[in-house]
Amino acid sequence: MWNWLRLVKDSVSEKTIGLMRIQFWKKTVDDIYCDNPPHQPVAIELWKAVRRHNLTKRWLMKIIDEREKNLDDKPYRNIQELEDYGENTQSSLLYLTLEILGIKDLHADHAASHIGKAQGIVTCLRATPYHGSRRRVFLPMDVCVLHGVSQEDFLRKSQDKNVRDVVYDVASQAHLHLKHARSFHKSVPVKAFPAFLQTVALEDYLKKIQKVDFDIFHPSLQQKNALLPLSLYIQSWRKRY
Repeated sequence: MWNWLRLVKDSVSEKTIGLMRIQFWKKTVDDIYCDNPPHQPVAIELWKAVRRHNLTKRWLMKIIDEREKNLDDKPYRNIQELEDYGENTQSSLLYLTLEILGIKDLHADHAASHIGKAQGIVTCLRATPYHGSRRRVFLPMDVCVLHGVSQEDFLRKSQDKNVRDVVYDVASQAHLHLKHARSFHKSVPVKAFPAFLQTVALEDYLKKIQKVDFDIFHPSLQQKNALLPLSLYIQSWRKRY
């Protein structure tokens, strides 16, 4: 369901069609929790997961509602809005993953909240060149205004210092959330660690963008790290995230 929702905005040319698809998933989730899923493969598998793991409906609805808001194609007004996006989508997915793993733990929930926010911020950064190619900019407006940067600066792929300062500020917020998430490391049940291994990929991107002095359009940022699977294995073996 997540991939379907994630692709709604880019796969439709009109907001109305996107809203129709969102409404389909809202009704589908309602029907699933009434034990009456539609005869659609993804819906049926989701219904099975809900029954098997007693998944919380609220997290699924938060993901859908946030995707509906995201159809407006408007930049985030401030970093808080971007963090809210991460919380309502990525963190909600992590809460569901923890439920599937049978984990009910306050420290794990706190870690999931911060990791989800970091993921939302990094996703926004990583997608900036792609969005720019479609003449869209979603980076927080308050940070752009603070450094005197316009949307046009990003659309023309400016490498000016003030543009890099915007990227630095946004990336620093993601790094801060990773740091907070890892501060719960000793209190989070080891059983939850597999759900949090995405921190390895997040840290990898943040290190790469730092190496290129926060030039968000640097070609190296679009290249895959062949050693990432090894890093994931090592972190998993070390029982860390």
